[in-house]
Amino acid sequence: MDDDTDNHPDALEAHDHAVVLGAGLAGLLAARALAQRFARVTVVERDELADSGPAFRPGVPQSRHVHVLWSRGLELMEGLLPGVTRELLAAGAALMESPRDFLWLSSADWFHPVPGSRILVGSRELIDWTVRREVLRDERVRIRSGSTATGLVAGADGRSVVGVRLREGGPLSARFVVDATGRTSRAPAWLAALGHPAPETTRYDSHLGYASRYYEIPPDPARRWQGMYVQGRPDSPRGGVLVPLDDGRWLATLIGNGEHAPPTGDEEFLDYTRTLRTPALHDVLRDAKPLSSPTGFRSTANEWRHYERLDRWPAGFVVLGDAACRFNPVYGHGMTVAALAADALAGAIRGLAPREIAAAARRIQRRTATAADVAWQIATSEDMRYPETEGRPPDQATKVLQAYMARVIVGANADPEISRPFFGVLSLSAPPNTLLSPSTVIRVLSKWRLPTVPETADYPPHHHAPPDSGS
Repeated sequence: MDDDTDNHPDALEAHDHAVVLGAGLAGLLAARALAQRFARVTVVERDELADSGPAFRPGVPQSRHVHVLWSRGLELMEGLLPGVTRELLAAGAALMESPRDFLWLSSADWFHPVPGSRILVGSRELIDWTVRREVLRDERVRIRSGSTATGLVAGADGRSVVGVRLREGGPLSARFVVDATGRTSRAPAWLAALGHPAPETTRYDSHLGYASRYYEIPPDPARRWQGMYVQGRPDSPRGGVLVPLDDGRWLATLIGNGEHAPPTGDEEFLDYTRTLRTPALHDVLRDAKPLSSPTGFRSTANEWRHYERLDRWPAGFVVLGDAACRFNPVYGHGMTVAALAADALAGAIRGLAPREIAAAARRIQRRTATAADVAWQIATSEDMRYPETEGRPPDQATKVLQAYMARVIVGANADPEISRPFFGVLSLSAPPNTLLSPSTVIRVLSKWRLPTVPETADYPPHHHAPPDSGS
């Protein structure tokens, strides 16, 4: 990793220099977008970054759990970094068709092999490392790892941001600063120090917990699926996901809400899979060789800091990614929303000079915030189905929509005419009103009814059940 401070002197010409705080996916993609308008972009990252290959780092604690990149996110990343898909696949990520390549038990029933969406599956460490390597091919972008931002530098007018303060060394001057430091962002306190009010915050917390473990994939020539997803639901809030990674590994992530949060003990991890709505996940893991101990994760609340609503906003500063809006990760939208925000940033600054970009910061903040709209609607409306969720209770309109979406899912399980728009919306490729077109509404309401769903589900007809599974 290039961390040569000769390339990052504080004497850089500030008028043509942008700083991005955070080297996660949101920060890297934002840096790539900014490099199209600024002569220099410096990414400031608190963690030390390994150059030797993918590696865990404390700043991305959720990386040890299942990650998927929906088709829309992959398309936008490819647009910003041509060839990145090829590099990800060469590094060990996989392109899969969802739900066709999965055993997927939805809240209603097993998905048939209906049309859906492409997804990229890979470890978060591999995805971040590959994207970072591709971003750094642009000589305008450099990274200062092992550096911590402690605040913003205000301009002489008191109404603009002209740099950042670093714990290691003096201030770093810049025309434009992006905070992409994720859920640990200190932006509210930094803005308060400049005289700005704290943003209004909307929060929904279903108290979802994760526990994940790596396994060696056992050989099975009869296996006709690549991954598995067992969804929980309010009356049975336990689930699990299983995806293949590079080097012949499986990553299994168990999911549960509230008191049903999965354990992190070695024996308890497998025991938990016995309590899911289907024996399928337990049956494939019971004979698989564990490659790690389970790791937990509990910081899964939906939280939106509404910077876009503030009446006053400093020139030269924008907050992106999880630092502005984060979601329950069970819906797999975080990386795709990061790509949407970077694409919105690229569109907002296209054709502008650095001075004009700094002056347009408030408009850019509002434009990039819209990247989170659909993912927020999906995550919060689904989380509001769980009685233990903290947050404003659903209003009548939301309840009507929830009832309709329950029937949409029943139809999407088996009906291609419903699965196509359903996965278009779920992959963030199509707007939510796609599912409210007259033809779709008529088909859903006339053809699909909520079944009496049993507490447990056997294997789907197209699945090869393991020997002695009892199915």
